[in-house]
Amino acid sequence: MWIVIHMAKTSAVTDGIRALLENEGILVKVKPVYKKMSREENYYEILVLESEAEEAREIIIENGL
Repeated sequence: MWIVIHMAKTSAVTDGIRALLENEGILVKVKPVYKKMSREENYYEILVLESEAEEAREIIIENGL
């Protein structure tokens, strides 16, 4: 099951978090919150598998995100 572990504003921040987690071997999905906002102004949910959620949160915290 996929769960939200973080919310990010802008696609640039989201892409950075996604790359960080994927480099650590964690599967990541990104879902925009709003359908009618531009990619740069939207908020995004960052989702990972429930079994990897704790590790993903630790990676985000360790990297100051």
